[in-house]
Amino acid sequence: MSDPVVESMAEVRSHLADVIDRARREETPTIITRRGKHEAVVIDIQEYQRLREIAESAEEAWLNQLADEAESEGTEGSVSLEEMAALLRARQG
Repeated sequence: MSDPVVESMAEVRSHLADVIDRARREETPTIITRRGKHEAVVIDIQEYQRLREIAESAEEAWLNQLADEAESEGTEGSVSLEEMAALLRARQG
């Protein structure tokens, strides 16, 4: 993957198809700014799916580690894996 290109919202708006093509063909992400602040990134869909898989695997491994630790410490005051996952998702939402 190439280093990202940084463009303002106005710039991206004027040539969105080119931004998408650059992400897909050249594997170059575009960071979109608004009022000088980074707001979003345009990346290729395959890269997005790859990153989602990595994040989901990491989350699952972390939850499993928490469950193993809780199991080894006993059950008093603990929550189920499903409850923990729901709590974490609520925090992210």
